[in-house]
Amino acid sequence: GWPIWIAVLWTAVEALRDRIPLGGWPWGRLGFSQSESPMLALAWLGGAPLLTAAAAFVGGLLAGSWVAWRAGRLDHAIPALVVATVVALVGLVIPLPSVGEPDDGPTEATIAMVQGDVPETGLGFNDQRRAVLDNHVSQTLQLAEQVAQGEEPQPDAVIWPENASDIDPYINSDAQAAITAAATAISVPILVGAVVVNPDDPKTVLNLGIVWDPETGPGERYVKQHPVPFGEYIPFRDQLAERIGRFDRIPRDFAAGDSTGVLQVGPVRVGDIICFEVAYDELVRQTVTDGGRMIAVQTNNATYTGSGQTEQQLAMARIRSVEHSRTVAVAATNGISALFLPDGTEVARIGESEAGTIVAAVPLRDSLSPSNRLGWLPEVAAVLAAVVLLVLGLRREPGVRPGDEPEKAEIARDELD
Repeated sequence: GWPIWIAVLWTAVEALRDRIPLGGWPWGRLGFSQSESPMLALAWLGGAPLLTAAAAFVGGLLAGSWVAWRAGRLDHAIPALVVATVVALVGLVIPLPSVGEPDDGPTEATIAMVQGDVPETGLGFNDQRRAVLDNHVSQTLQLAEQVAQGEEPQPDAVIWPENASDIDPYINSDAQAAITAAATAISVPILVGAVVVNPDDPKTVLNLGIVWDPETGPGERYVKQHPVPFGEYIPFRDQLAERIGRFDRIPRDFAAGDSTGVLQVGPVRVGDIICFEVAYDELVRQTVTDGGRMIAVQTNNATYTGSGQTEQQLAMARIRSVEHSRTVAVAATNGISALFLPDGTEVARIGESEAGTIVAAVPLRDSLSPSNRLGWLPEVAAVLAAVVLLVLGLRREPGVRPGDEPEKAEIARDELD
């Protein structure tokens, strides 16, 4: 039974680690390793937790098969290997939706994503804030020219990445004029990633997604709900900042938002997620259950160029597309930007340290997947089962299996001694 126990305990440990401490850190979940495996479709049924459980279960079965084969127990080794194969391949027979639905609006929309690139990567990228904004404006203006010449279709909405404007466009007239010029040229709203001063507390700042209309300017906005601890805010700042000089790079904390990022961008109702929020099940799920017909992941990966972080984030985005049956658009400042259909198919991408645009017609959907309806129940079940298993394990003598006869139990204790 221990392959099952491995799956249950692994899922339960992740459920806790994803939430504790400081909101948790789910980036290294086992399920996120399965974005290109046949098990990917299991995310549609039970989300990332089911992917974790399945991967751990298959790993346990393979380990058990190896141990049994080494012991000459083919009657155990072969069945374990067969079950592992079935679980690993069962996702191939799960039908995944890939077309739009007309229940609440158009069945598809043409989306444009802009990757402007940055003049400098690493921790110093933010020193070139105006150049980053100008890059995204320039790419949007080029796209508008291509549309005017018939080289690209007219988009219904444009998505810029996180940190596309780290100059506050609410108070800086130059930044405001530049963004408005880009929106006017392309003739549709732009979802702009921006960092602005918090009007409720000028000592803090906000990480935003702003819907910028070509005629009316800034409108609806989403405030990042889960700022990065030690990256966007300093927990225990008074105690740590004076001892760790690097924290000087974060002179002001980012304040957290308290509402889901469902925004109307032209004809498209977008569920907005900012950067590493894509790793958090509930944040992404809420954008869908609250009405998002596609998901936008606005991200800035300039700090991590060349580290593999971007590929990891894309793996999560692809899993989210299947998990929620939604198109997922990942818009990055300098890569990798990519577009995934509701069945996980990758439509296009722009590589690291490249500038460019992606324009594509994508399906819009309204119905909820089974994983949306289950929510966090699979994790609750895993945690409860893990508690039961641990209690049973503590009550049992080491080396003694349930049902052992007294003689076998005595032999087991002797072997332990």
